[in-house]
Amino acid sequence: MNIPNILTILRIMLIPVFVVVYYLPFSWAYNVAAIVFALAAFTDLLDGYLARRLGQESPLGAFLDPVADKLMVATVLVVLLQQHPTIWLAIPTAIIIGREITISALREWMAEIGARNQVAVSMLGKVKTTAQMIAIFCLVYRDSIGNLPVFTVGYVLLYIAAVLTVWSMMIYLIAAWPRLTGDNLVKVMQPHKKTTENK
Repeated sequence: MNIPNILTILRIMLIPVFVVVYYLPFSWAYNVAAIVFALAAFTDLLDGYLARRLGQESPLGAFLDPVADKLMVATVLVVLLQQHPTIWLAIPTAIIIGREITISALREWMAEIGARNQVAVSMLGKVKTTAQMIAIFCLVYRDSIGNLPVFTVGYVLLYIAAVLTVWSMMIYLIAAWPRLTGDNLVKVMQPHKKTTENK
């Protein structure tokens, strides 16, 4: 056990705390639930930073960190959908959760054949995660801040995150396609480069 792993486990433990707080029959419940979610998101940033900074990266941390992230995001999205059962929230929720299941399965399979690095987390994936976390925080918080419609901002960011989710998933699938089918789709998808003779 090290500090990064403890923070990751704390993030998992915050999941039931979030659910309980969110459903409390008090006017401040949503605000406190948003703070709980923000704390969980902060531990996600902190545990990765500390693992690299302190040289405490471990197989347990590599396994738990993405699991904790997906559990938190899926749980909060399901809770939000239960509170706001509309097609407009159901669509991005289904896209985001479906993508996480697909990519998790893909990474597991690629790891089995020793090609896990081909579907490693990309910068686009990190941007998607950032938009997703801010969106969920806004949707949980709900209350407007001055003239800023926080809930509406959350909706917009969630759809942006859903688009980035599909985009990043396609990048991962294209990278893994040769392993999945034996077809060199990567070369097909890339523009042909002209070659010139050296003189």
